[in-house]
Amino acid sequence: MFVQVFVAKSAPGVARACMRREDAAVATSDELFLGIDIGTASTKGSLVNGSGELLASAERQHRVSMPHPGWVEHDVDSTWWGESLSILRELSAIGGKRIRAVGASGIGPCVAIADGQGRPLRPAILYGVDTRAVGEIGELTKRFGEEEILARCGSRLTTQSTGPKIYWLARNEPDTYAKAKMVFMASSYLTWRLTGSYVLDHHSASQSTPLYDRNTQSWAEDWAGEVASGLRLPRLVWPSEVVGSLTEEAAAETGLEMGTAVVAGTIDAWAESVSVGASAPGSTMLMYGSTMFIVAAESRPLSHHNLWGAVGVWPGTWSLAGGMATSGSLTGWFRDLLGDADFGELLEAAKGVPAGSRGLLVLPYFAGERTPLFDPDARGVMAGLTLRHGRAEIYRALLEATAMGVRHNLEVMSEAGADLSHLVAVGGGTKGSLWPEIVSSVCSRPQIIRRYSIGASYGDAFLSAVGVGAVGPEEQWNPAVDVIEPIAAQAEVYDPLYRNYLDLYRATSSQAHFLAELERSSG
Repeated sequence: MFVQVFVAKSAPGVARACMRREDAAVATSDELFLGIDIGTASTKGSLVNGSGELLASAERQHRVSMPHPGWVEHDVDSTWWGESLSILRELSAIGGKRIRAVGASGIGPCVAIADGQGRPLRPAILYGVDTRAVGEIGELTKRFGEEEILARCGSRLTTQSTGPKIYWLARNEPDTYAKAKMVFMASSYLTWRLTGSYVLDHHSASQSTPLYDRNTQSWAEDWAGEVASGLRLPRLVWPSEVVGSLTEEAAAETGLEMGTAVVAGTIDAWAESVSVGASAPGSTMLMYGSTMFIVAAESRPLSHHNLWGAVGVWPGTWSLAGGMATSGSLTGWFRDLLGDADFGELLEAAKGVPAGSRGLLVLPYFAGERTPLFDPDARGVMAGLTLRHGRAEIYRALLEATAMGVRHNLEVMSEAGADLSHLVAVGGGTKGSLWPEIVSSVCSRPQIIRRYSIGASYGDAFLSAVGVGAVGPEEQWNPAVDVIEPIAAQAEVYDPLYRNYLDLYRATSSQAHFLAELERSSG
């Protein structure tokens, strides 16, 4: 369990002074806003005042369940609700009656089926890292047509799509699916538990391919009726829309006041883009988390076969997005191999390694890859290993591998017409300077760093403030405090390395696919 309480200083820097928990509730006299986010590896909460000052934060760590190769799941009650409830209690004890509104976000798109009373029937199937529905993707693509799906939904069917996973459940767990009447994502499940409102925001719905028609911004009832037969789809709303208030039961459980307003919320990456002011057209967010997510906000709908096109956070906006299957989870895996080595020590050691990791090149596809490859059977590769290489070189090479993946995504997004004028970095990976420095040098692009990089829960608080009219969506809570510039000498090393990175995938993909099949057959 992790809880911090802060009071923000008046200077525009990131320095904050800790204060005693009992003093936190009297730090300011204005209204407070609470955001909560369910991530892949942790649940986080933020308590923010009307000026955007972060007063308190809380975090609970968790793990995914991988019961079979290609399956990645969360327990809905213990992970989604249990951890959220714990954080809500912690932060409500600090904010008290001054908490005016709550916003929630979570990993997505994902699938949690429930009975008619909203009780989960099985663990939630997570986003594109869960690759179980490959067969259903192929079948539904053939049935509806790849170009027709792309034109209507903004994205083609991939492991990121919820439709094939629902279809998989109906086929492979028919007894369980027969009881299903409702379907949730992480944010919509929290909203349901807090208010009893069965809703889903438009952005999350637009990632529920092929259930949502991006052109009409409504459920595609013909396709949804076939793919998600028997399910009652939620009412569509916008992320900052107030969808209800805390019920008496939820108030008693959380410690919040009955009647506290709750907004719909959205998928975590888009709430994170809100947290750093990157949700308006012309801004692109790089989210350094367990996975790397890239969201370009656009003024018009864009589509690409190897990216995700969706509606934006705000009405009248759109987004084009990419997402890698690993990033922070890759360095976490390496740390675990070393016996829970200290991240700070690994970063310091990697800083002493020159660009290019002394001739070591890694493909980061340890969980397959999402965009722009859409290859669930891609696998990780370490090329150039010698007896000279140690933990420092390998750790830096892993960071460089994720940077190569970012560049690959940005190049494809640019081809699709995305406006990549301003890159804004957010997430835990920005805390140490090395990783964003490598990304800027690999991509030859600067990145803006804002005062708070706590992530989606801060954006959720902002969405809740917008929902009750305390701030406007165009306002900026989170000022810029730094710009990470490319290092020219490193960029010269990374340009030819990047070309080899692309070639290495093409040269090893058939072997990777063979090994992926061997993994599946071995159980």
